[in-house]
Amino acid sequence: PDCWSKMLRFTPPLCDRCGAPLPSWRTISRRHSRCPRCRRQRGVIAHAVAIGPYEGSLRGILHAFKYEQRYTLACPLGRLLRQCGAALLSEADVVVPVPLHPRRQRNRGFNQAHELAVHLGLPVLCALRRRRATVPQTELTASRRRANAQAAFSLAPRYLRTDSRLRNATVVLVDDVVTTGATLEACAHTLRRNGVREVMALTLARAVR
Repeated sequence: PDCWSKMLRFTPPLCDRCGAPLPSWRTISRRHSRCPRCRRQRGVIAHAVAIGPYEGSLRGILHAFKYEQRYTLACPLGRLLRQCGAALLSEADVVVPVPLHPRRQRNRGFNQAHELAVHLGLPVLCALRRRRATVPQTELTASRRRANAQAAFSLAPRYLRTDSRLRNATVVLVDDVVTTGATLEACAHTLRRNGVREVMALTLARAVR
């Protein structure tokens, strides 16, 4: 209980597109309701939400879940994610977990994004596949992360023709941590190219500069 109670949460003001925290003065006018990066770049993801910064207690819990095989943490983390992202989920049709490369998933034993997604109360579509193994994003600079994620994802074969649940759908992408957002944007591009109307994103943590 002490560990959970020390988890830091994001509080307004936040960027109304990527969810990054903003200095309080940015709420003075509507044109400053987006962070500098979102004002410079037009992304595919319409709106993103994260519970809190990737540090402290939240980071420790995530590492236990992801790297120490503490599978039972998926339920309480998923519950927190569902509460934090209630507004996004209420507008969505399905959730899509960010996939791992098959080799990495075999080594880890599970996909943490999928384990979180099943607790969000919406149909879960494993509609994406990772076509090539990539270097972990935490090891790269921002520019190299974008190059690393580019063309790494495609639609899973079964969704190319037989499944219509993605057509004109509003989708929430689910992952554990967002750093620069390169992976989420690459996934969103793939979904939009294949008939999805709108893509939003929900993550447990966000790296804050």
